[in-house]
Amino acid sequence: MSDKEKFESIIKKVEEMKKTGSVDLSTEEDLSLAIMNLISLEEHFFFTGTKTGKTKYFDFLDRIRGIRKELLAKMMDKNEGETWCISKHLLGTTMRLIEVGTKLHSDGKKKEAEEIFGRAYETYSLFWAVRLKVLDAAGFKELAVSESAQDKKPWTYKDIVDKLVDCCDE
Repeated sequence: MSDKEKFESIIKKVEEMKKTGSVDLSTEEDLSLAIMNLISLEEHFFFTGTKTGKTKYFDFLDRIRGIRKELLAKMMDKNEGETWCISKHLLGTTMRLIEVGTKLHSDGKKKEAEEIFGRAYETYSLFWAVRLKVLDAAGFKELAVSESAQDKKPWTYKDIVDKLVDCCDE
């Protein structure tokens, strides 16, 4: 199957999901951003608890983790392999890269910030590829190979996400 045929198959699959109401990408995009912030809160409660020696922060961390798990389960209902953890780490990485890019931008390092923002969007696109089953865990190796030969691959996962996930489409 050619790359174009694969892409058309993916578009058809997602359009069918939208029609049947099995996925609401606008709402799910908001939910994914909330999950990113919960992951970040888990990290902050951990470091605050560790730095202060106050164990109450670990109790907060546990509660936030529970909320994050519940919400991520709404997006990742059927897991194969390690897609649950992959999704969590892709979202966490996206959030951290956004924060790094924002700091670089505010420090006047706009070119570096743009590179980091590009990486953030790349990891976010990979999350959606896993979420929509456009890419399975085994597909990461294939993606790495295709990224090294980008000029031969007309559609990237970023291209797919750009076309499928539109937060303004309500």
